[in-house]
Amino acid sequence: MSDLLFTSKRKSALQLGEVYFWTATIKDWRHLLKPDKYKVMLAEVLRALQQNNLIRVYGFVLMPNHVHLIWKPLNKNGKEMPSASFIKATAHLILKDLKENHPAVLPYFKVEEKEREYRIWRRDSLAVLVYSREMLEQKLHYLHQNPLQEHWQLAESPETYRWSSACFYETGVDAFGFLTHYQERMS
Repeated sequence: MSDLLFTSKRKSALQLGEVYFWTATIKDWRHLLKPDKYKVMLAEVLRALQQNNLIRVYGFVLMPNHVHLIWKPLNKNGKEMPSASFIKATAHLILKDLKENHPAVLPYFKVEEKEREYRIWRRDSLAVLVYSREMLEQKLHYLHQNPLQEHWQLAESPETYRWSSACFYETGVDAFGFLTHYQERMS
């Protein structure tokens, strides 16, 4: 199955109106997102982007060191793509919390870059263009199964992992306030 997951068209930059399987990873693969408070921050940023009509989210999973989204960027946030807004806003919120509550963790994210002192996210987010319903369903299945993988063991079943869209697809209840069923996209 892993061969199928990444044998699709890859674009270096997201295009408005296209659907992507998008992955962002924490710098050095550190498990920074393990505490729920950081997952709450990410969900709140996604909700704000959706409420401002900048994105449509069809599926997601928030893992200890990465995020998978199936989303469509709809509009720019000023001159900025929604993916950049997500990275910037979440990094700002997490960095603020680290400075206030976990200063001993800060050195792990220190960088020697002209434009910043700390980096929360790796620079190389992966954007894979989703070009069919079958591919969207495959990516959705993949991200919902992610918490169950042997090296994670975060839940007994996809719908019992709180930080994904699996329960939404099982029950129809959007506990996060930013999800759109993929069939709305395909109909």
